[in-house]
Amino acid sequence: MSAQAQHLEFAPPPAEGTGRSLAAALFVHGLLLVALTAGIQWQQDDSLSVEAELWSAVPMAAAPPLAAVPPPPPPPPEPTPQPKPEPLQKPVVQPPPPEPNREAEIALAKRRKQLDDEKKLQEAKEAEKRKQLERKKEEDKKAELKKAQEKKDKLKAEEEKRKLDAKRDDERKEKERKEAKQQQAQKDAKQAAEDAKKLDAIRSENMRRIAGMAGATGSENATGTALRASGPSDSYGGRIRARIKPNITFTEDIASNTPAEVEVRCAPDGTIVSRKLVKSSGSAAWDNAVLKAIDKTEVLPRDTDGRVHSPLIISFRPRD
Repeated sequence: MSAQAQHLEFAPPPAEGTGRSLAAALFVHGLLLVALTAGIQWQQDDSLSVEAELWSAVPMAAAPPLAAVPPPPPPPPEPTPQPKPEPLQKPVVQPPPPEPNREAEIALAKRRKQLDDEKKLQEAKEAEKRKQLERKKEEDKKAELKKAQEKKDKLKAEEEKRKLDAKRDDERKEKERKEAKQQQAQKDAKQAAEDAKKLDAIRSENMRRIAGMAGATGSENATGTALRASGPSDSYGGRIRARIKPNITFTEDIASNTPAEVEVRCAPDGTIVSRKLVKSSGSAAWDNAVLKAIDKTEVLPRDTDGRVHSPLIISFRPRD
């Protein structure tokens, strides 16, 4: 159904007497036209104006005027036009109002109700759409918060993992240090046993070589065979260490107990002339501390027989 047909369906019915009203209007306009024509013809002027020219048969010259010719009189005033009579106006007969069409009003009310329902439905759809947008925004916000929390938890877990790895690494390094310390201690103990065994062998060889010599100057408990002992007494080494050890300044903690052996040369009065590191302990700090202590000592004590032996090999252990 087109829009025009739908409009005519709900339009009020045409009024009755339309033809009679149109004929009456045409008749009144015809009367008005006749009256106007009659008024125009009544005001017309019936007087006629005639003009004539006179000609002379023989041309003659005119004489000069004796006096000034007076001016011609002014033309008479034109007649004032009479006002046109106004035509009589016949009152227009208004057509009677159309009778109300009940069916059209019912259809119009239904159409209005339908439009209102469609409008309410459209508003409900828009409201639902707005609610969906709000719900979507809320869900997006919750998703962002959840994502941020997951990222925070992940960073926290990574930080805890790094701390745990660092702790395990420290424990592993501490274990390796302890094992290295134990291995070094075992190595030092083995080296000390070997050194003691070598010294015992040298001492036994010297005793066997000088055994049986008479007139020795040793003590009653001496086991040597020479007339006079060429080396230092048994207690001389301890006295030398007792003199030098208080001058050692060393605060570091080292795992090894390997001795540092120093060769010391002295003058006859015990003044230290030179010192030289013969065997390192493996720790440069301990070696330097021993050499500085010897320099600080300056003079070594005499042996029991009044002599100062030179050169001397003196060993110092960090844990003695």
